[in-house]
Amino acid sequence: MDWKQAWSTTTNTTTAALDSLSPLCAPFAVRWDLEADRRTKLRTPEHLKTLMAAQKEHNAARSTLSTAKSQKTAARAATNNPFAAARRAARVAAKAATAHERDTRGKLKAARVNYPSTLKARAIHAHSLHAVPGAIASALMSTEHLTIWPAATSALLIGANVAGLALGRRTVRVPVDESVSPEERQLMERLDPSYWVEHAPDRGLSGTVTTPPAIEPGGIRCEIRLDGTWTVKTLADKADSIGALLGARTALRMRIASASRKGWAVLTLATRSAAADVSSLWTPDRVPADPELMSLGVDIETGDEVLIPFAERLLVSGASGTGKSWSTRPLMATAHLRGDMALIDGKGEESIPWDGICRCANEPDEIDAVIDDAHAEMVRRKVEMKRRGISVWDGRQLTVFIDEGQVVLAHIMRDKARLQRLVELSSLGRSRGVVLWWATQYPVVDGAAPGLHKMIAPNLLTRFSLRVATTTQSGVALDDCADYAPHKIPQGKEWRGHGYLKGYGPRLIRTWALDDAGVRSLPKSIWAPEKATAKQTAQAPLRLVKNLAAAGGSSNRDKVLVAVRVGARTAKEVADATGLNKGTVSREIKALVASGDLVRSADGRILPGQQAA
Repeated sequence: MDWKQAWSTTTNTTTAALDSLSPLCAPFAVRWDLEADRRTKLRTPEHLKTLMAAQKEHNAARSTLSTAKSQKTAARAATNNPFAAARRAARVAAKAATAHERDTRGKLKAARVNYPSTLKARAIHAHSLHAVPGAIASALMSTEHLTIWPAATSALLIGANVAGLALGRRTVRVPVDESVSPEERQLMERLDPSYWVEHAPDRGLSGTVTTPPAIEPGGIRCEIRLDGTWTVKTLADKADSIGALLGARTALRMRIASASRKGWAVLTLATRSAAADVSSLWTPDRVPADPELMSLGVDIETGDEVLIPFAERLLVSGASGTGKSWSTRPLMATAHLRGDMALIDGKGEESIPWDGICRCANEPDEIDAVIDDAHAEMVRRKVEMKRRGISVWDGRQLTVFIDEGQVVLAHIMRDKARLQRLVELSSLGRSRGVVLWWATQYPVVDGAAPGLHKMIAPNLLTRFSLRVATTTQSGVALDDCADYAPHKIPQGKEWRGHGYLKGYGPRLIRTWALDDAGVRSLPKSIWAPEKATAKQTAQAPLRLVKNLAAAGGSSNRDKVLVAVRVGARTAKEVADATGLNKGTVSREIKALVASGDLVRSADGRILPGQQAA
């Protein structure tokens, strides 16, 4: 046997066990030391002098009280008359002596509080009160078979007290990799349980205990035990206090999240990036083999590639200069290589490298044409799917990407018919292989210059947000995942293209990058709508065709029917979506309800009927 190796293994195992137990005993040791220090500071000469004077006065008062009680007893024995002068005088003297003794006793108690005995002496007294009777009980209970459990219990309590103090005061040595930076070394030392428990109360963090921190690809990770009334939310609210305790830089990103078990939190300090060694350049090799997915970027905490659905409607938001074009070019290239893509560029700059590669629209008439053609293609595919008996389109996907939706909306907002076509693209197109992607600085749906239409917003389920300005904008961009806090992404060129994906978790994602030369190297494929055959046109249901040649009630009725199918539930919403006046809308709704195409719910909402479904 290799005794040296065996001893080393045993020592390492014991050290690891002690390191795991030390954080559990640290709060006990800290409370002990704090109480011992408090008692030591109170044991001043002034307090000792006061205690001695109080003891002397109390002893004198007890003596006086004893004498008064004796005189009272003697007076009672001398005469049976309770109103005799001697008995009355003895009673008054005893009453005064009792009051004086009570007063001196209170002063003595206060003096003992101000000059307490040491905590060590108190512990010895407490253990003696248990150990001495326990030893006597063991001796008395021992007969033929020695019964030592009372004494053993006392010994165990004393041992537990001593061991708890020793473990709690033990300094846990955190293994630090030589590759860590001086900043990481300092942070890990301050996250050490012995340092944390000692200094946490000064920052209002009493009741929290850390575990030994560890270096991960994304930085430092440490679990924190939450005692008492602490929760993950209340700890997150103390982020500034934690940063001050650690001495962290202001720009250091710190994340506090729930651990895998209740009563614990996870603290992550982004001192490094797991994506630092991964090239951000996108190439066609990064297109996933799974046709249902596409690559968004790299998780900078874990280094894992982040994949999102390909055939899903997408919203990309972020302030100007945060890298929306940077983030979306690889996605557009994926859509271009896998199928057809049409780019509607409201600003005009982003489409420059894509000109001649895919279909682009910058001018108002070009934007109108792309929306009309995409809608017509969607209708054509619906007819084709019905003819073939399929429920989901199995051909090439047409991706309509709108860059800077605010500009596009400003152009078509007054054109109710064309706006309705765009709404239908977002609500009806996915199953027909026509998918809408939307990019804007601020996806607000109201106000004078909305970045997103209120009927389109609910359909954009995949949401990616780069840096935004305020917490309000975070809520608009990521909905119920606003706690990811994209408004806290640092500013700077190095943080362009970094953002959060809704539903993925509060971990930053660094997107891929594709420069102008990379875009121009893509194969050319200009999409144009296919023409419907005479047979397909004849089979198309009239109510799905938007631009009917005939004017009048039937055309308005189709508009109302489609508006309800895409989400309008009140007459006002239908009027807003179709541009018809309220009287016309009411008349058409009444006729559609009578025919069974629409139904009214118990709460007055308008719903598609069985025929419309």
